[in-house]
Amino acid sequence: MIVLGIDPGTASMGYGVIERTGANLRAIDYGCLETPPEQTLPERLLTLHAGMTELLEMHRPSLVAVERLFFSRNVQTAFAVGQARGVVLLAAAQAEVPAREATPSEVKSAVAGYGAADKEQVARMVALVLGMPTAPTPDDAADALAVAIWAANRERAGERLHSGILDRAAVAPPTRGSTPYERAVREALARERASSAPRRGGCAPGAATPAPVRRVARPPRERAS
Repeated sequence: MIVLGIDPGTASMGYGVIERTGANLRAIDYGCLETPPEQTLPERLLTLHAGMTELLEMHRPSLVAVERLFFSRNVQTAFAVGQARGVVLLAAAQAEVPAREATPSEVKSAVAGYGAADKEQVARMVALVLGMPTAPTPDDAADALAVAIWAANRERAGERLHSGILDRAAVAPPTRGSTPYERAVREALARERASSAPRRGGCAPGAATPAPVRRVARPPRERAS
């Protein structure tokens, strides 16, 4: 199985291509898709799309794995990553290649065993897992290889990862069933409603008296002359 991992960004997009044969993983190609600083945003996205299309045609991956922005304090960074992710998902859909996604902490945990590992630790573990003599550079390429490693080890035949109903930004469509999180939310809401429901025969001992409902009086209508 060939997996193309992507670390999205509009100025520089890291990519890493690995092959899984049984339990063995090896690197095939990695690097960065760079966009010239003088390009406008639409031109940058077009350049990235062309680069993605070329990678898909060259390596014919079975799977595209892309890092997902789970949290960002920088709004501009979040928008840039979201725009680059859209280009990656569009190119994958046009090539009819399924896509998978993981948060940075999921990738770090899968590769380095620690969800808060720094970039140097991740790069060293990527080299160890893939049997590379030195850590891959630049950082974006190392991160992309880490994403590909996560996807290659996570993928199971016939399995498709779905998101919860509240998660509208995920790759897979939302499920209509019940996730553990959604069940916990419903149970908490049910307990809250049960504890706040009025009881017959007055308020329970120690309970606060409900505040009266405030109603706004409407002005009288003018009589027709």
